[in-house]
Amino acid sequence: MQEIDNPWRGEGLPDAVLTNAPWPSVDVDAVRALLGRCPAATETPLVPVMGFGPKIWAKDERGRMGLGSFKALGAAYVIAHEAAETGPEDMSRALVGRSYVTASAGNHGMSVAAGVRLFGARAVIYLAETVPESFAARLRAKGADVVREGQDYEASMVAAGRAAMENDWTLLSDSSWPGYFDLPHRLMEGYLAMAEEAARQIPEAPTHILLQAGVGGLAGACAAWFRQVWGDAPRIIVVEPDRAPALYESIRAGRPLETTGPASTMGRLDCKVPSLIALKGLARDADAFVTITDQEAEAVLAGLAAQGLATTPSGAAGLAALPGLALGADARVLCILSEGPET
Repeated sequence: MQEIDNPWRGEGLPDAVLTNAPWPSVDVDAVRALLGRCPAATETPLVPVMGFGPKIWAKDERGRMGLGSFKALGAAYVIAHEAAETGPEDMSRALVGRSYVTASAGNHGMSVAAGVRLFGARAVIYLAETVPESFAARLRAKGADVVREGQDYEASMVAAGRAAMENDWTLLSDSSWPGYFDLPHRLMEGYLAMAEEAARQIPEAPTHILLQAGVGGLAGACAAWFRQVWGDAPRIIVVEPDRAPALYESIRAGRPLETTGPASTMGRLDCKVPSLIALKGLARDADAFVTITDQEAEAVLAGLAAQGLATTPSGAAGLAALPGLALGADARVLCILSEGPET
């Protein structure tokens, strides 16, 4: 494991290097209002985790809206907003004729597929060659059209963007880049539901918060809310695969960087380019950035499964950083168990 302290903490990176990306939203009331209209939008539990030394709580997102991941709060939330804005009495037909396209490593695509299914639209999901076929099958079961293109997430996103331009489809990415901020900003806003629940459910304020990151949407949204609730007190640590250290290297360089490297078994975190909105928020809100190896991520899985907390290397990445941090027994740690096991 490698770790760096964040020299930009409190102020963030210059707007010029982030092309004036917006700050992550903290409008949790907007999230409550929309999710309150969704029968499936029940809270997920905060559970204790044993075997690491300190007192640990994990926000268990494996059952979120029946989709098996926190991503249920992202794209589906954006699509629900767009459906509500059309104002029809029959919401199930609100987006008939619309097509949404994205690239995904699985869970974001599931959220897109579920969202369009509720409101009558179509989903086209581009998957890289490295994404397991089990995820492709789950997407098809939700009614999505699946297209395989590209050796990695970034290549599949380029393909999705090209398809959006050629077919006049709506590109719904969980990342953000120059000129593409509105939909990913709303998508990250949906993740506030998870953060707000965790902050309300935890019996004691945490001393440390560990947030895994791919492009950084989960980490950026949660960190922004946790600073609203607890101020500067908790030490917020962002955890990435050492094969995809996009945020780590961007913070070290003081500007967004694209990284390269082989594929990681932390597939949902194997993103080589940071989301600019997430990077902007995390440069201000995170205290440190760490990278972990695939072996370190996999080493905690059996212990978690024995506690009834089966997950993937991506889902457990925050917890997997704990052994390398060597926190004292008096630490109080909040983590996110972001997805269920692969099926």
